[in-house]
Amino acid sequence: MSSPHRIVFANEKGGTGKSTTAVHIAIALAYLGARVAALDLDPRQRTLHRYLENRMETLRRRGIDLPMVTKFDVFRGETVEELDAQVADLAQDVDYFIFDTPGRDDMFARHVATSADTLVTPLNDSFVDFDLIGQVDAETFKVRRLSFYAELIWEARKKRAVATIQENRREMDWVVVRNRTQHIEARNMRRIDSALAELSRRVGFRIAQGLSERVIYRELFPSGLTLLDKGHLGDLGTSHLVARQELRKLVAGMNLPAPQSQRAARAAAEEQPVAPMQA
Repeated sequence: MSSPHRIVFANEKGGTGKSTTAVHIAIALAYLGARVAALDLDPRQRTLHRYLENRMETLRRRGIDLPMVTKFDVFRGETVEELDAQVADLAQDVDYFIFDTPGRDDMFARHVATSADTLVTPLNDSFVDFDLIGQVDAETFKVRRLSFYAELIWEARKKRAVATIQENRREMDWVVVRNRTQHIEARNMRRIDSALAELSRRVGFRIAQGLSERVIYRELFPSGLTLLDKGHLGDLGTSHLVARQELRKLVAGMNLPAPQSQRAARAAAEEQPVAPMQA
């Protein structure tokens, strides 16, 4: 079986909704029938891992059956070799492998980011967060230079382009996800829109609308439930329904390949001999 599609959620700044987005994407893929593995690379915070632990406990306590990731763990090793070994073990028989990285500069986060099939960088709509990928002029708000992080990913994508040809691998798809946009002042939003558009043309990332700042995400953490678990969330207000639509739109915007299991089933069906037509 070929390797699972690697989805890496990475941002060296904290507080961007990275782990929340990672969990919701993981469960959304499980709802689609995919087999998903997840690895939390932050052994101190363990946000993704704790969220999934909470989910398992809720399913057990309530006696309900909801889609769940197939495997999940925390990386506590000290070398890249240990990380690669743990990934190889978890990656068996899954369609997607999700990595949640720390909100800081970290060599293990860099390692998995440069080998991602889909790299997801959530950003709050502010120039504080924009500084992670590029610096802007204080007067014109035009992009002056790439950040170190953007240069790192740019170099990784160039190397990946060679591997794409030599090893028949997918090109790295870099998606910058704009979280928490609803409270942004209009003029500032236009400036960020312009700067992101300019930088996306230079570096080659795509821009996707992410998750707005909603209290529901923080409230769901103790239970491990997600916005897709309708019927188990109680009465939902209009804002919750809008948030669910945001999530579905984000999943669609990720442009992920179909799960291997579905591709294999289609291939098997296509290979079946066609019965002759009756006279």
